[in-house]
Amino acid sequence: MAPPATSTEKEQAIDDWLPITSSRNAKWWYSAFHNVTAMVGAGVLSLPYAMSELGWGPGIVAMLLSWIITLYTLWQMVEMHECVPGKRFDRYHELGQHAFGDKLGLWIVVPQQLIVEVGVCIVYMVTGGKSFEKCYTVACPDCNPLRTSSWIMIFAAIHLLLSQLPNFNSITLVSLAAAVMSLSYSTIAWAASAHKGRVADVDYGKTASTAAGQTFNFLSALGDVAFAYAGHNVVLEIQATIPSTPDRPSKKPMWQGVVLAYIVVAICYLPVAFVGYYVFGNSVDDNILITLEKPRWLVAMANIFVVVHVIGSYQIYAMPVFDMLETFLVKKLRFRPGLPLRLIARSLYVVFTALVGIAIPFFGGLLGFFGGFAFAPTTYYLPCILWLKIMKPKTFSLSWFTNWFCIIVGLLLTVFAPIGGLRSIIVNASTYKFFS
Repeated sequence: MAPPATSTEKEQAIDDWLPITSSRNAKWWYSAFHNVTAMVGAGVLSLPYAMSELGWGPGIVAMLLSWIITLYTLWQMVEMHECVPGKRFDRYHELGQHAFGDKLGLWIVVPQQLIVEVGVCIVYMVTGGKSFEKCYTVACPDCNPLRTSSWIMIFAAIHLLLSQLPNFNSITLVSLAAAVMSLSYSTIAWAASAHKGRVADVDYGKTASTAAGQTFNFLSALGDVAFAYAGHNVVLEIQATIPSTPDRPSKKPMWQGVVLAYIVVAICYLPVAFVGYYVFGNSVDDNILITLEKPRWLVAMANIFVVVHVIGSYQIYAMPVFDMLETFLVKKLRFRPGLPLRLIARSLYVVFTALVGIAIPFFGGLLGFFGGFAFAPTTYYLPCILWLKIMKPKTFSLSWFTNWFCIIVGLLLTVFAPIGGLRSIIVNASTYKFFS
C-alpha cells in the first residue's frame, strides 16, 4: 500500500495540473509568437481612427512613445521573473506579492490584471463576431443578414471547445496561426489603403464640432493607443513555460522572443496607423477593415484573418484567468482538480464574456475605456513601481528618472483616457438597441 501523499506532494500535484505551471518546455520562439498574439490584437485596426482624433503631431508622438515605453517596461518584467535566486515569479500577482506583501500585492495586481484580461476577452468576442459578420456581408451581399449577437454566439461556440486545451503549450499552434494572421491582416489593411490612394477631399481635421467633443475624443484615442500595447499582462505567465537553469536563465530566451515580437509590432502598427490616416483622414471608421470595401475578396480574407487571430488572442488572455479561477476553486474551495471542474468553470467564463460582448458591442469605446482604465497601469507604470520597489535603483539615476517618467505618463493615461471611452460608449448607447 502506497504511503499517503504529503501536503507538499499534493501542492506539487496541483501545480502540475494548473495551466501556467503544468508545462515548462517552451522554446524562445514560443515566446515570440505568444507575445505577438497577445500584443498585436484587434487594437491595431483602430489606430488610424485614433490618429484621426489625435492629429499628426500628437498621434506620431503617442505611437512612438508608447512603443518605447512598453518595450522598456516589458524588459523590466522579463528581468524580474527570476530576480530572487532559485525562485520564479510565474504570475503577475506573485511579483506584486513579493514587492508589497501577500495581501496588499494581491489586491494591487489581481483586480487590474483581471479587468485587462476579461476586458480583452469581451472586446475580442465583439471583434470576432463583427469580423464574422463582415465576411458574410462582403462574400454574400444579397443574403439575409444575421444579427451581430448571432455572430458573437458562433464565435463563442468555438471558444467553448478551445478553452478545454489545458495550458499555454497546448495552444502553441493556435497562437502561431494567430501571430501569422495578425501580420497578414495588418499588411492587408495598410497595403489596401495605400493601393486605394487618398480619398477625394480628405480632411485631417477633428470629427467633433465642439471643443468638448474634440477633447473627449482625444482622450479616448489615447486609450485606444494604450489598448494596442497590452502584452504585459501575460508576459510572466508566458515566461513561466520556458525552462530555466543557472547557466541559461529563462530571461535570455524570453528576451529574444520579446525583441522579435516588438519588431513585428512595429511592422504591424506604424504602417496601419499612418497610412490608414493618410488615406482616409477623419472619415476612417474605428475599425479600418470596415472602411475598406474593395476589393471585396481581399477585405473578406482580411476579416477571416482577424477572426483566426482573435481566436488565438482570446485564448492567450483567457489562460491566466483560467489559472486564477482553477487555483481558487482547487486551493481555496477544495474542489477536486479534473476535467469536470475545468469543463464547467471555463465554459461559464466563455459564456459570461459572450453575454457582455452581446450587450455592449461598442468596439471603439470599449478600447478607449479599457485601454486607459486598466491597460495603462499594468503596462505603462506598474512594472516601473515594482522595479523601484524590488530592484531599488539609485535615487536620481537614469533608471530612477526613466521609471518616474513612465509612471507619470501612465498615470495621466489612467486618469484621462477612460473618460473619453466612457463618453463614447454613452453616446453610442443612446442610439443602440441592446442585445441586437
